[in-house]
Amino acid sequence: MPNVSMYCTGVCPYCTMAERLLQRKGVSEVTKIRVDVEPGKREEMMERTGRRTVPQIYIGDFHVGGFDDLSELDVEGKLDELLKA
Repeated sequence: MPNVSMYCTGVCPYCTMAERLLQRKGVSEVTKIRVDVEPGKREEMMERTGRRTVPQIYIGDFHVGGFDDLSELDVEGKLDELLKA
């Protein structure tokens, strides 16, 4: 299973929902990059993704996007494929 990382904050409900969805899909560990604790990480996130909001989720080197993007991949049946790669 590829590494899953997520730019997030400690109080973001969409971050929590994304993590729960990933756990239901068998992801045992999500590397959390806290942009509220390390302000420089927000700049890094914006440079990497072109987006300002959290969560920003990566499965391996693939930028999924936010929770809505993750959920859409799941509904389309594509999330399982990404997690098996």
